[in-house]
Amino acid sequence: MFKTLCNAFKVKEVRNKLLFTFAMLIVVRFGSQLPIPGVDPSYFADFFAKQAGDAFSFFDAMTGGSFTSLSVFALSITPYITSSIIMQLLTIAIPKLEEMQKDGEDGRKKIQEYTRYVTVGLALIQSIAMSVGFGGQGLLIGFNSQTTAGKIGMIVIAVATMTAGSAFLMWIGERITENGIGNGISIVLLFNIVSSVPDDAVTLFTRFMSGKSVAVATVAVIIILAIIAAMVVFVVVLQDAERRIPVQYSKKMVGRKMVGGQSSNIPLKVNTAGVIPVIFASSIMSFPVVISQFFHVDGATIGGKILRMLSSSSWFRPEEPIYSIGMIIYIVLIVLFAYFYTSITFNPQEVANNMKKQGGFIPGIRPGKPTSDYLNHLLNYIVFIGACGLTIVCIIPIMASGIFNVSHVSFGGTSLIIIVGVVLETIKAVESQLLVRSYKGFLNS
Repeated sequence: MFKTLCNAFKVKEVRNKLLFTFAMLIVVRFGSQLPIPGVDPSYFADFFAKQAGDAFSFFDAMTGGSFTSLSVFALSITPYITSSIIMQLLTIAIPKLEEMQKDGEDGRKKIQEYTRYVTVGLALIQSIAMSVGFGGQGLLIGFNSQTTAGKIGMIVIAVATMTAGSAFLMWIGERITENGIGNGISIVLLFNIVSSVPDDAVTLFTRFMSGKSVAVATVAVIIILAIIAAMVVFVVVLQDAERRIPVQYSKKMVGRKMVGGQSSNIPLKVNTAGVIPVIFASSIMSFPVVISQFFHVDGATIGGKILRMLSSSSWFRPEEPIYSIGMIIYIVLIVLFAYFYTSITFNPQEVANNMKKQGGFIPGIRPGKPTSDYLNHLLNYIVFIGACGLTIVCIIPIMASGIFNVSHVSFGGTSLIIIVGVVLETIKAVESQLLVRSYKGFLNS
């Protein structure tokens, strides 16, 4: 990786792309520190610190800490991510959008335009909900003492600022994709998550090393680094693992030439759904917990105990093992969403039909429906293995936090999967840029 970066800075065009990306990321961090007018950042941060559970931890990590400080980029790129998932689902459900996606570059540009509109709409809805909900609790400075017109004015300012901030981040991501290196939205998300790592490091230091002897602190550092390194290696293997299905193309006459007869393969990734199942499962589990924060549910009631069971911060507690039942629900949701998301993004019937039209077949499998059934059967095993891998990556940090009583650590399995995936994708993008500029044709070789 470091060798690739060194080689990249030797090529002027690639170096300029990298510098442009770094400059845009500096703008992102600068905007993450700008507070919204009329908001007391310290009071807002204290409000979330008093909340039970970790319902806001991952969302705050995705925003780079902008959410708890309610900065200009408080919503970050989460509306864009949500709108992209919505449009991807609608593309499967609405035939017109599906045809538009198959129209090539023009169709994809049109879908991208719709995605932008949905992003602004979601950002507007989220900012209105946050401003009204938090303003009603007095989180905006002097909100309760304002007249009706004053309250509306403060809400309008907060809504306009957060919506504009989210749209501006979307624009930055698209500019990075166009003029920088890699996928801009993914890089912005990666940068936000990495920015929360120092705070997590301080939390771990305070819990395991502060006030301990040198020997105990050294052993703690070695164990923590070993666990992180093992998880990184496991995620890298999980992200790159794939099952390659051999495909043979029959020969055919085109004019006076015999063409075809080549062999290829269909690469099926083990983690076909990526991090989407974990995000869906976490969102469903945390949604009741988030809503309950505004109604002050009594923890001693049945409803309060159910909410604690849904919160991952209550799992693996040695003194209260009953709440770990929620982990089983979490695992089931990850597996279900892995199958669901794969089913809408990979169509075995379509792949089998395309192979049949091109004269391709899987050795030992007849073209058509037998090929589709074979791919579907194989995909079921692959998706299950990938879902198990996702579960392991997500459960290990939760288990460590519960057993060792480590709270408010935003860096978990989901963050690690995103970081590793984006880093690998960006490295491949840099390598492809270098390959294009160092390529020599056979006449020049």
